Amino acid sequence: MSHDIQPPAIPEIQQFLRCATPQAWVEAALSQLDILLIDHAQCEKKAASTAMSLLYRHVDRPELLKKMSQLAREELLHFEQVVNLLEERSIPYEPLTAARYAEQLRQPVRQQEPERLIDILIVGAIIEARSCERFVALIPHLDEPLARYYRSLVKSEARHFEDYLSLARLYSHEPIEPRLDCFLTLEQQLIESPDSQFRFHSGVPIAA
Repeated sequence: MSHDIQPPAIPEIQQFLRCATPQAWVEAALSQLDILLIDHAQCEKKAASTAMSLLYRHVDRPELLKKMSQLAREELLHFEQVVNLLEERSIPYEPLTAARYAEQLRQPVRQQEPERLIDILIVGAIIEARSCERFVALIPHLDEPLARYYRSLVKSEARHFEDYLSLARLYSHEPIEPRLDCFLTLEQQLIESPDSQFRFHSGVPIAA
């Protein structure tokens, strides 16, 4: 679609992630905007829930409490905004089955603290980075109102990525690079491998 809205540059996220969103996913998203928007709403709600869970589990970490409180408020606002978009476009907000992405990305999370916290923060950073990268990939192809809205989200999603990553570094007693490598390698596999289900964070669509 022709409009003058250009996607912002996100070099720090493009350097962080191991791969770009495949063009086949972008094409699938454009042909299934209803599912894209419904799942986007679900993702915002889950992101707020994750932040709230961390608030309850780690009351002794003030830096985390402040950042997760702000993040939860922003994600709930985004959820409300996407629900409004669905209403404006007469798209019913219906339940969708979850993508494989987040569940499989969390499988290597260690169960003992504080290692569990570090891994969850790393996973949060990766999910926020991918969300940001996908907004940027979609913007040139969307209708103007949706492109403008997605552009407005890029800055906050990039900040959420940075917040998660900085907290992981703050609370880890050792360099986080080996854990980052583990999760980023898995994330690349999930993004680049065939996926039978289209969702906001799904892999390469399998042709019907």
